[in-house]
Amino acid sequence: MLKHHSKLEKNSFWMLIGIVVVVAIGGLVEIVPLFRIETTIEKVNGVRPYTPLELAGQNVYIREGCFNCHSQQIRPLRDEVERYGHYSLAAESMYDHPFLWSSKRTGPDLARVGGKYSDEWQTAHLKKPQDVVPESIMPSYGFLLERGANIQKIGQDLKTLRIVGVPYTDEMIENGYKDAVAQASSGGDLGSRYGDKVNTRDFDGQPEFVSEMDALVAYLQVLGTMADLKNYKLQEKNP
Repeated sequence: MLKHHSKLEKNSFWMLIGIVVVVAIGGLVEIVPLFRIETTIEKVNGVRPYTPLELAGQNVYIREGCFNCHSQQIRPLRDEVERYGHYSLAAESMYDHPFLWSSKRTGPDLARVGGKYSDEWQTAHLKKPQDVVPESIMPSYGFLLERGANIQKIGQDLKTLRIVGVPYTDEMIENGYKDAVAQASSGGDLGSRYGDKVNTRDFDGQPEFVSEMDALVAYLQVLGTMADLKNYKLQEKNP
């Protein structure tokens, strides 16, 4: 056996072929199981697709590059859990396209920012961060108050996401624009499509206008709030 191995080491062509074969086998062993999503993402009660307004807010979040300074990934380390809350679960980002885990924290992690601050605080912070966090180096996003949320064709976004596996129904797609407007005001019949825990209110203090600020705050206020962590913790203790 050792003699054969010596021959392989002395022949660069067969050595290269051997490396390719070994790497290919290792890659298949690591990657193929991930295509079976049911084996890689544990089901967690409460996780749902984003509403049209939340999705419009996520689009603003991505457009403005918020993920460059804020992660959405709490690691299962004691100091992280004590600071930010329960560690992130894979199921919580299963409907994110693209994933917004990020890798750098110039600002705090936002995985569980939903409900941590009021809408007024979030709006004031985005308008002029230094008014609420004096040491902040974050730029102002006050212009979001003056720009209308891009929701006229939000149904097309939902339709596209359905292609990659997000379970939006025909009814959700058809009512995309109406649901976005309703969430920023009365709520309408949003609950029948997305559940009773959807935040429905004027987010930016401008009830007559659905702004990009409305959309972004709606998105921030839902982060980390969907998963039923109380029952998940009980499952951990009693597997």
